[in-house]
Amino acid sequence: MGRGGTMTVTRVIPNLRVDDLDAARRFYVDSLGMVEEPLGLEWITRFLDDSTGTALQVFTHDATAHENPAATVKVTDVDATYATMQAAGYEIVHPLVTEEWGVRRFFVRPPGGAVLNIAQDHD
Repeated sequence: MGRGGTMTVTRVIPNLRVDDLDAARRFYVDSLGMVEEPLGLEWITRFLDDSTGTALQVFTHDATAHENPAATVKVTDVDATYATMQAAGYEIVHPLVTEEWGVRRFFVRPPGGAVLNIAQDHD
């Protein structure tokens, strides 16, 4: 259990907005030697370094939110995390929803102003 209560952060993945996914793909795969982990969506993909577990997500836009997140924070209990953020008075930028691609998530603006995508894979 994490300090936030019932949830634990399992992974943090930087998100980088790009104009051209194909150009990004060539850069991260061909120049940096990362491996693409397709997410099955036209607007976002993930690149991994298998030896370190390092990941980076690149996207052209967010499909359902009006703001683009700086990072995705994967948690074990997104509902509890949402309640914690609301109780603390943090700005919820995108409401808690289960997206059609199988992720339950919300966006929050922590101190400093960057937007975070707080997410849990949903069955």
